[in-house]
Amino acid sequence: MKEKINCETARNFSVEKTLEKLGHFPKRTAEKEAWFLSPFRSETQASFKVSRTKNRWYDHGEGVGGNVIDLVCLILKCSIGEALKFLSDGIAKNIVSPQQPFRDNNTGLGIVKVQDITHPALVQYLVSRGIPLKTAKTFCKEVWYQHEANNFFSIGLQNHLGGWELRNKYFKNNSSPKSFTYLQNNKKQLTIMEGIFDLLSLATLNDTVIKASDIIVLNSLAFIKVIKPYLKNYKSAFVYLDNDKAGRQATKYLMEHNTHVMDQSHIYRNHNDLNEMLCHESG
Repeated sequence: MKEKINCETARNFSVEKTLEKLGHFPKRTAEKEAWFLSPFRSETQASFKVSRTKNRWYDHGEGVGGNVIDLVCLILKCSIGEALKFLSDGIAKNIVSPQQPFRDNNTGLGIVKVQDITHPALVQYLVSRGIPLKTAKTFCKEVWYQHEANNFFSIGLQNHLGGWELRNKYFKNNSSPKSFTYLQNNKKQLTIMEGIFDLLSLATLNDTVIKASDIIVLNSLAFIKVIKPYLKNYKSAFVYLDNDKAGRQATKYLMEHNTHVMDQSHIYRNHNDLNEMLCHESG
């Protein structure tokens, strides 16, 4: 049974170690301080300071700071009670496996380990996108990787060549080789989507379609011509691409000379994509 902690005890937990537990690592360090890229926005210059002597943090870009409880509440968008529960699970000493990472020479990413999705920050990210954890675990993994000597973790969807599409709250990335994802279930129906969250959103909204289909997730519209020959293997193909100019052009391309291809974007006609509709309906 996990020991419950109070605020006084929790404030003594290391801000730096908590950031590491949440997947954020320092860009530079000194004896008395460590500097991070802000966990609250995308930036290239580290403006988030952690005082090692005071065990406090301050985000110069946002003009806010505080103790470790404040930090967890802001990053995970949770209550103090939920933050204490998160902290009581133990401060991570070294979550990343010590094994030698696989180095991707094309993207500079080194895949360190692949596991079931368990990290609280990723679970919270899924919740923010309206995706149940059980659904995400069906198709995706938690992927830890190194980039420029820093460690990161993301939700990962593997493509048919073994590369990974990587997503978390702050970054969209991929490891090589870049390609489309092809999930074969020996079905006569094909469902085509654009990205990870289109797949997870459709599985959340209507898993009957998913279970009745083989699935292609493009991971980039650049693969639209590559996957067109696959259409001839199916009696019907349903296309769920974005409601923007590029998505409509790609859908039109697939439908040319293929009468069994059906555009499904009318389902989310008032939204850009399936996930936007899902978040609107669940929000």
